[in-house]
Amino acid sequence: MSNDLTGRKALVTGAGHGIGAGVALALAEAGADVIVHYGTSMAAADEVVDQITALGRKASAMGADVTSTEQVDELVANAAAALGGLDIVVCNAGHLVGRAEVASMTDEQFHAIVDVNLGATFRTVRAAVPHLRDSEHGRIITMSSLAAHNGGGNGAVVYAAAKAGVRGLTKGLAKELAPSAITVNALAPGFIGNTSFHDTFTTPEAQQSIVSGLALKRAGTAADVGSAVVWLCSDGAGFVTGTTIDIDGGAAFR
Repeated sequence: MSNDLTGRKALVTGAGHGIGAGVALALAEAGADVIVHYGTSMAAADEVVDQITALGRKASAMGADVTSTEQVDELVANAAAALGGLDIVVCNAGHLVGRAEVASMTDEQFHAIVDVNLGATFRTVRAAVPHLRDSEHGRIITMSSLAAHNGGGNGAVVYAAAKAGVRGLTKGLAKELAPSAITVNALAPGFIGNTSFHDTFTTPEAQQSIVSGLALKRAGTAADVGSAVVWLCSDGAGFVTGTTIDIDGGAAFR
């Protein structure tokens, strides 16, 4: 079966740059129309929209704070209105926020990390489910992380826990939404290079060390993640739900 998504309507959160931008472009290349959500990177999101429209697909950039229920509800409603419904929702928005050891972490830091990762995914799905129930091709993709498997790097304990929570949420949602024929799956990216995430939180030396320890000996790309999203949204993956796919170059088995 092909990965043709022509005519399908997608919302990708955190799509102004990095993995989210790669996912949005991959969906558009497969034929989907895409709402490109951004938090603060409006100019970058507009560039992604330009690339999508150049492919002949419909696209718009929409901003929202994913830690705000009101703004997420408005984002999803506006996305569905702009596209005439929703078939695909990719909950990519998330952030490490900052590295801190648990012994010195404040309650505010803890809640901020959990809220922008697990909380944002919950809010987006909650708002999207009524629209996806009206679709014949309902797909939810959440974004976990290699950190959920291995506990993350130094100072990323709570981030790892939040991403593990995303994985658990995904399994529960898959059970809950199966009667509506909506599949729910998670991706767990490892080291994806050329992203602001690692440029901000991982030193060049640490990045080189990570890559040298991978079985495939290269950094992942946003396109690697995008390809997996396209497949999970295709008819060929219609019998796949409640699973997590590792996209880590072989890190998990080393």
